[in-house]
Amino acid sequence: MKYFVNESCIACGLCVSTCPEVFSMGDEGLAVAADADVPDEAAESAAEAMDSCPVSAIEER
Repeated sequence: MKYFVNESCIACGLCVSTCPEVFSMGDEGLAVAADADVPDEAAESAAEAMDSCPVSAIEER
């Protein structure tokens, strides 16, 4: 499974602090998701990041 951060991102950084294995802050200051399948050991924290996003900017791909 992969994740995608859509244009609703407000750059709060919550996803990055919840799951740095998958999410990071991009060059434009907004969150981005790794362009690779989520490692098994990060699956739970990545799902938590998606569920915790205050603007629902994280989608499953």
